Amino acid sequence: MIAWLNIDTPFPDVSRALKDPAGLLAAGADLSPPRLLEAYRQGIFPWFSEGQPILWWSTDPRMVLRTDRFTVSDSLKKTLRRIERSRHGDRLWQVTFDTVFEQVMRGCAGPRRHEQGTWISPEIIEGYTGLHQAGYAHSSEVWLNGELVGGAYGVAIGRMFYGESMFARVSDASKVALAHLVFFLRSHGVEMIDCQQETSHLASLGARPIPRDDFLRHLRGAIREPQIHGWQPLNLLETGIPPAAPAARVARA
Repeated sequence: MIAWLNIDTPFPDVSRALKDPAGLLAAGADLSPPRLLEAYRQGIFPWFSEGQPILWWSTDPRMVLRTDRFTVSDSLKKTLRRIERSRHGDRLWQVTFDTVFEQVMRGCAGPRRHEQGTWISPEIIEGYTGLHQAGYAHSSEVWLNGELVGGAYGVAIGRMFYGESMFARVSDASKVALAHLVFFLRSHGVEMIDCQQETSHLASLGARPIPRDDFLRHLRGAIREPQIHGWQPLNLLETGIPPAAPAARVARA
């Protein structure tokens, strides 16, 4: 059994999340900015399909991307450099933050190959747009000839960032949007991005699962840090593309 939340019911402890389906903690409540912030501060996130009640999750293990372990392939490096030259040259390509947050969410909600439906419902869009207006949700946008062709969005509390979704209408546009978010966050002292659930795509970018207790331990410290201000993409022609730190080696007996 999971807890049913009324508007003012607090979340149960995440240790009560189910094993099957893995991570399901509670249902009900609403998606108001205060409720969403309460959830994220406890390592809880909403995820539900059309026709379902609001479902709240806390997965164990938790998929996270350490910002210094973000994997940039050789082909993505070439794409980033090409776009950077354009951003500061002919301006055919542009990368921006927080200019069309709701459009990015609607792009993420669009149809995808091999998937039916979307969890990014109008209710989700309304709730996260409220978080954006309150200064807690942010988007990264990639433009080609003035058209939005890719983006990513998530939630920032202190020095903790929770990645939500991304989309691409041209090759690698979502990865470019994510890369600019990662580089910006890394430059502002954010060590970890919450990716919530394990996927092969996230793993290819350097994300790894960790025990939920380890995730929560990091989260509790990170959310006490000051909010980040001045959200602007870095000029990678000046800073270069930050290299990924080598993976930690396991000691052998």
